[in-house]
Amino acid sequence: MKIINNFRQLLKRKFDAISNQSFKKNLLNALPFWLGAIITGLIAVLYAKLFSWAEMGTQFMYAHFGIWLLLITPITFFVAWYLVHQFSPYARGSGIPQVSAAIELTTPNHSYKVNKLLSIRIIVVKIISSLVMVFGGGAIGREGPTIQIAASIFKRINDLLPQWYPKISRRNMIVTGAAAGLASAFNTPLGGIVFAIEELTKTHFNFFKSALLTGVIIAGMTALSLLGPYLYLGYPKLNDFSLWMICAVLPLAVITGLGGSGMGKIILFAFKKKRNLKSNLSQIIYVLICGLVIAALAIWVNKSVLGSGKELMETTLFSSNKTMVWYMPILRTIGPIISFSTGAAGGIFAPSLSAGASVGAVLSGWFHLSETETNLMILCGMVGFLTGITRSPFTSSILVIEMTNNHNIIFYLMLTALAANLVANFISRHSFYDHLKDQYVHDIHESEKQENDSFLKE
Repeated sequence: MKIINNFRQLLKRKFDAISNQSFKKNLLNALPFWLGAIITGLIAVLYAKLFSWAEMGTQFMYAHFGIWLLLITPITFFVAWYLVHQFSPYARGSGIPQVSAAIELTTPNHSYKVNKLLSIRIIVVKIISSLVMVFGGGAIGREGPTIQIAASIFKRINDLLPQWYPKISRRNMIVTGAAAGLASAFNTPLGGIVFAIEELTKTHFNFFKSALLTGVIIAGMTALSLLGPYLYLGYPKLNDFSLWMICAVLPLAVITGLGGSGMGKIILFAFKKKRNLKSNLSQIIYVLICGLVIAALAIWVNKSVLGSGKELMETTLFSSNKTMVWYMPILRTIGPIISFSTGAAGGIFAPSLSAGASVGAVLSGWFHLSETETNLMILCGMVGFLTGITRSPFTSSILVIEMTNNHNIIFYLMLTALAANLVANFISRHSFYDHLKDQYVHDIHESEKQENDSFLKE
């Protein structure tokens, strides 16, 4: 703390020496966003590497230990759940609903409640729990957790600003952090910006657009400087489509829209039932059963149920073998439902994309499509499924476009997103994240009420 205070004093002396007041104000306003973006980029890269190694460890265990997964997977599921349950309950799950709740609570009357949703402890527990979970074969992603981690970084920097520093909106810092997190996780700067507008803020974009743009750019550049100019999925072959492909894309949009929304509905139902398990023993038994089911599916049905599903997407897009068994979409939907409902840390973005990709591949086989047509169906399936669960059609479309650097299919992707978003309303009128956000806000208010009642009784 003494070092931080000395640094603050040094910073104040340096800026007091600057004579141009306008330049000084703009620089002071920008510095926290730049610092947060650099740290976010560095941590996102480290997290991505660790996550990749954890998935490689899963494949190693499957290849060399086989039947032992029936023991290893339940144990890792329990450890991942216990870390969240014991040390940071609001680190569970994706992280996007927590960020949305934090943005809603960032008001003068409730801003202190944000500390429960975004903190250094959240970062540590989020990373460790999700790595343990995916190492054991959990069907989770790292993108949602990266968003909560980044928002926590930006919020912490805002908290550390000294009294003399110009006031910077905590809400703007959190939104920019979340956008920077998505941009650095997927290497999709436009996706990060659209996500912030469509999913997190919905309004008030003009108040922080400059900070948002710089935060996304710096976080993305930091990640690029370490990883190089990579694409999340690469450059699949996509050309020579006939107009009749719309006839294949539309039913795909309907299926994936219903599938994504349905998966979210089932997870929410599982959460509701799990909340009725009052004792820790009951919850532990549930988590162990979830791990056992995942391991059994991997051993006796198909190992593709394990992990985020990125390998499945890359295999179908870039290999000549694009056929997929009919039950793969079911496996890639069941896996995230089981893994996510445990309450451990882990995201739903990548598993949703892989589920949609599997639907596209299966339908392509039924329609006897060509290699490039199958690639289009796979990408449209990814957009449709992600839209179904997030209800963010623009974000889903832009993400997949930036992941593959293919703009010639933008109209097919947007058509899929639009249709999937419409049919998803038949399952639920609100997105999966909106439901969870409301639950987090309610839980925090209830927790405060119980604390106040307990204090009054004493």
